Amino acid sequence: MLLAVHNLQTIRRAAAEFIRIMGDRTTVAFHGEMGVGKTTFIKAVCEALGVDDAVGSPTFAIVNEYRSSATGEPVYHFDFYRICQPAEAQDIGVEDYFYSGARCFIEWPEKIAMLLPDDTLHVRMTEEADGSRILDIGSDATKDAAPGGDCREKELKCHTR
Repeated sequence: MLLAVHNLQTIRRAAAEFIRIMGDRTTVAFHGEMGVGKTTFIKAVCEALGVDDAVGSPTFAIVNEYRSSATGEPVYHFDFYRICQPAEAQDIGVEDYFYSGARCFIEWPEKIAMLLPDDTLHVRMTEEADGSRILDIGSDATKDAAPGGDCREKELKCHTR
């Protein structure tokens, strides 16, 4: 399924539609190039879920925890850009987050592909020539993941702290 975000003025409407499409799924993996808008879209989704906190990229923290003022439920935002091996993600207990029943939004999921739950919703984000973004929801985005999740196996760069 394709969802278009034409500009920042339409992002809230797109976020609300995305939540409807998500249904009961709690783990969402966002695939896309650097700067395509993954963090910006996740921020809009969090706001639509009732998160009042400032939502930003957890690039250095790896995970940010927010709470929905509407439901009181936690929402987790992960950024695995700086993760080099899945063991690093295991060390912070990502599987506990993923199987907690809380919403988990993941940037750079390719780095930890082997740890993602089977029912993860994959979203491929791309930028169009006119600056709009297309979200391919349910795409087979895992095809770009390194076998076994090790970023070195496909020569993906490991980004050190």
